[in-house]
Amino acid sequence: MQGIDTSFSRGEWSLLVRLPGQVLIAATSAEADGARRTVAEGVAGIDAIAAGRGSDNALVRRVVGTIYAEREEDAPAAEEFTDRESGIAAVIAAARVASSVLVQRSAPADRAAYRDWLASIAARVCGAARSGAVLGVGGATISPAEQRFMDELASAFR
Repeated sequence: MQGIDTSFSRGEWSLLVRLPGQVLIAATSAEADGARRTVAEGVAGIDAIAAGRGSDNALVRRVVGTIYAEREEDAPAAEEFTDRESGIAAVIAAARVASSVLVQRSAPADRAAYRDWLASIAARVCGAARSGAVLGVGGATISPAEQRFMDELASAFR
């Protein structure tokens, strides 16, 4: 893996770099959508990950730089978990581990910036396509299932 931050072990850095893409996939998976909505959510998530390049926080910028320095096939993509429940549970578990790693190895400001960046990725993905709309009318911007995922992600960093 390119660009390992020496404050972290190889495995810890890999976790921090992979988690944003996993959050993107979990957020697209939180609500069963059609292909068009999944793509819209995926694009919003990729944009949200890339927005970390402009973060005021150096750790977030280093993570984004590492994400985009890796091979193209490892770049974040618009997809869903085949087993939604276990996929989302695995991402929440990984977020808890990442939170613990950041408590042990970084400044509180780094942990807060990383947490907020992940939350912004989830929010942009979940808000990218209305759920339950009929012919584009009605529906919720964020479904109860999407809100539950965002709440669980936030609680992983408490």
